[in-house]
Amino acid sequence: MASHDLIVALGDTHYRVERPFGSWPQNTGFVTDVTVDSRGHVFVMLRHDPLMHPNDPRVIELAPDGTYLGGWGGDLIADSHMLTADTSGRILCVDRDMHEIIICSATGERISGLGQRGQPLAPFNHPTDIHVSAWGEIYVADGYAASRVHRFSAYGVHIQSWGEHGSGDGQFGWPHAIWTHADGRVLVVDRTHDRVQIFDRNGNHLGNWTHFRDPVAIWGDEDGNSYVTDTQPTLQKIGPKGEKLGRCRPFLNGAHGIFGTPEGDILLAESSPSRLTRLRRL
Repeated sequence: MASHDLIVALGDTHYRVERPFGSWPQNTGFVTDVTVDSRGHVFVMLRHDPLMHPNDPRVIELAPDGTYLGGWGGDLIADSHMLTADTSGRILCVDRDMHEIIICSATGERISGLGQRGQPLAPFNHPTDIHVSAWGEIYVADGYAASRVHRFSAYGVHIQSWGEHGSGDGQFGWPHAIWTHADGRVLVVDRTHDRVQIFDRNGNHLGNWTHFRDPVAIWGDEDGNSYVTDTQPTLQKIGPKGEKLGRCRPFLNGAHGIFGTPEGDILLAESSPSRLTRLRRL
């Protein structure tokens, strides 16, 4: 039993740090991302070496209290990197080194996909993250070898791509994570340049947030606030106008993924050591 009670604050909101959160059968993979569906079910993505590791489950499903419900994806996803749940209950998984986004049901059946599996530059070149916007369009950060953002219709039709390698506005070094807000903002974590770039839904550059060190993951709440993890390690809360609302250190080495629950808690996917941490809202 833990002998200490850790409390952190993000602005006026206080959280109790609880780790590890949830458990699942031993697996050769390590935690790389987390998402939560409308039921409050938690989906944990585990990363493997597809050429060295067995076909263990790539996605673990947990009940809202962390109880293990099942796992899937070992025969479907090769190089799992990040994932997100949309409002219809689909789980969209980034298969990074297969250059594909795999769209699944909550129980792991493949529904469809974006990109051509195993084919770089069609259009992805080792994509990193994905988010489904409130207006239905799908945005993909194509970060490890392309320095691009791709925009798709709700039906998976490619609409637009923007970005190139560089350090200027609208350019990227390493677009590692992406989030969209209902007001039309598209936020891209430009990891190499220690910033988050803000765009409108059509890819027009609106501004930058620069107060990070190696930012990794992003999540946004219904009030338009953004939560960004970096490897400082810190978690920062930023308001809709870019105002700094809070900062804390709830993990040891940073979190590769972040997502909120319907109850107002925050889940953090820590790759090293491999585990989930829950910030329970007080």
